[in-house]
Amino acid sequence: MAESFPGDPADVDRETVSRRVVVPPELAGRRFDQAAAALLPEFSRSRLKAWIDSGEMTLGGERVEPKRKVRGGEEIVLEAELEAAVPLASEPIPVTVRYSDDALLIVDKPAGLVVHPGAGNPSGTLQNALLHLDPSLATLPRAGLIHRLDKDTSGLLIVARTLEAQHRLAARLERREIHRTYRAVCQGVLTGGGTIDAPIGRHPRDRLRMAIVEGGRPAVTRYRIVERFRAHTFVELKLETGRTHQIRVHMASLRTPIVGDPLYGGRPRFPRQPTARLRAELERFPRQALHAVRLELEHPLTDERIVVESPLPADIEALLAALREDAAAAAEASRNARGGPAGPGAGR
Repeated sequence: MAESFPGDPADVDRETVSRRVVVPPELAGRRFDQAAAALLPEFSRSRLKAWIDSGEMTLGGERVEPKRKVRGGEEIVLEAELEAAVPLASEPIPVTVRYSDDALLIVDKPAGLVVHPGAGNPSGTLQNALLHLDPSLATLPRAGLIHRLDKDTSGLLIVARTLEAQHRLAARLERREIHRTYRAVCQGVLTGGGTIDAPIGRHPRDRLRMAIVEGGRPAVTRYRIVERFRAHTFVELKLETGRTHQIRVHMASLRTPIVGDPLYGGRPRFPRQPTARLRAELERFPRQALHAVRLELEHPLTDERIVVESPLPADIEALLAALREDAAAAAEASRNARGGPAGPGAGR
């Protein structure tokens, strides 16, 4: 059930930021903006520079340029107001909240919902939905979003509700301290789990696709088998990095692309003589069968461990049910062909 935070971004009180720190002797000789970044790591360098330029951050009681060298012992004072960073309208798009407190939200994104506005998607995005959910997110870059999911991937996403929480969560994601687990249905039968360590970059010819390329960004995906079927595998995957299309590209590199993937999946694959139900499910499956099922992280302010899980959506559950039914029907047909028992208890 979705939790809502009614209001309008135009009416929300702006978040204020107040800090006082003394420049230690070891930073003497550094630029003002560099010293500020070292002493106030919860804020980005670009935001700190903007506050220095606007005079909202002072050094020794004076408004100075970012390049001014500090001597040590001066007091840095910050008194600023966060302006709206997301010039978007709020929209009443339903979003399920799996976790909520004053510092962060964890939301469950449905398949088909674009995360960030862009060309062709100026509205109707998760960011628009978040502004309706909590109007104060208008003061944060990307409405507080820490990471993203592809449009047709469903599941859990972290949203910071304060600038400090956003900075700390982004830093922890960069240090690989936030653990993300996915489940997917793949075409083909895997024989065992493993690790894919292969760099990912833009495809050299098709700019809509990513690919494993020499000189790409490091990308590591770990996977294990949850359940095997006649021509498909249900897998669990854990990301060590978060490259664009990472899971989709890595699984396709094993020749076991994700069912329904329009970029990397190719045509649906069928087992020999599939059931009518399975054929129909595979032919009409509307998106990549990939879901972000679990997040494990430490709270950005209290360091308390947080574990949040999301149930598989109905379309993936229906696909798994059809795969299990097909496997059972094939096993039954094989037993009958060998003249064996029809099932548990047969022949008693």
